[in-house]
Amino acid sequence: MVKRTSAFLTIFLFVQIIALQVLKFFPEFVEKYYSLGIYPWISKISRYIFGWIPFSVGDLFYLLIAIVAIRWLYRNVKRLKNDQVGFAVEILGAVSVVYFMFHVLWGFNYYRLPLHKSLQLESDYTTEQLLETTNRFIEKSNAMHRELGFADSVKVELPFTQKEMFKKTLNGYKNLEEEFPQLAFSPRSIKKSGWSLGLTYMGYSGYLNPFSGEAQVNNLMKTYKFPVVACHEEAHQIGYAAENEANFIATLSTLHNDDPYMQYAGYIFTLRYLINEVARRDEAKYEELLTQINPGILKSYKEMRDFWESYQNPFETFSKLFWDNFLKANNQSRGIMSYDYMVALVVNYYEGKKL
Repeated sequence: MVKRTSAFLTIFLFVQIIALQVLKFFPEFVEKYYSLGIYPWISKISRYIFGWIPFSVGDLFYLLIAIVAIRWLYRNVKRLKNDQVGFAVEILGAVSVVYFMFHVLWGFNYYRLPLHKSLQLESDYTTEQLLETTNRFIEKSNAMHRELGFADSVKVELPFTQKEMFKKTLNGYKNLEEEFPQLAFSPRSIKKSGWSLGLTYMGYSGYLNPFSGEAQVNNLMKTYKFPVVACHEEAHQIGYAAENEANFIATLSTLHNDDPYMQYAGYIFTLRYLINEVARRDEAKYEELLTQINPGILKSYKEMRDFWESYQNPFETFSKLFWDNFLKANNQSRGIMSYDYMVALVVNYYEGKKL
């Protein structure tokens, strides 16, 4: 009976893989029936169930799966001598179940309509448009820096605890919902990761557990980026799987926040993406624009770089390679490089709008 079930699940795994290759050609279907249909209910239910628990239930699930897998391997490794096929089929059967649950609970969002289409934005932009938007963000970031009462050369310190920043993220989403109802976010279920040190060594700021719907933020980050990462992970929770789209939604939610410190964090986060894109297109212009940014803002960027550099290790390269291939396997053709698409969304959304 076990062998028959494992064989069926193994066949089902390959059926799933083929079906997903077909599904990528029907993003409107995914958007309507899953991302805006079934998934919001799955997401809300999981956040109501797990959101109040102070620790990550999903992390315990991962730990349990790891223990069960090690125990199974220990008991069955001898079968490799005489029953390689049965050994492999049982493993693939288990993978099939996890693969199915991953997509049903969250992963189908990788195949939804691109955000620029659902928000009715253009996806292309010129260098002139980029420079105009970058200059506007420089002016606004510098102005907010001064409005918060800091000298141009002084780095802004966010005057909130991490728990307070978690609570403040809801305000931005609430305001954003008035313009884009599909970006509504409630209830809140975001937590400090219990694996923050491991995340840091792997080079990650946070992650979403797709099985429990819990968002995790690396609590070792003590920089301006913490509230933006929280908003980024919340964007994943409401069904925006692509990293570039989650970054753009994090920009919108922080810039729509009523709190000036949250806004400031969003402005300088977005400015960093814009200025880096300028550097890729025109190095001389990039160097010129750097001189226009308040030194205190540049100190915030340096603080972020120094944080990650202090944890650099060979394993980070491996983990980033794994994540790049994971994204490519899940309908993100450019992998990690797809983050650049966020700039296109920012440029086209804010063109003609007051910052």
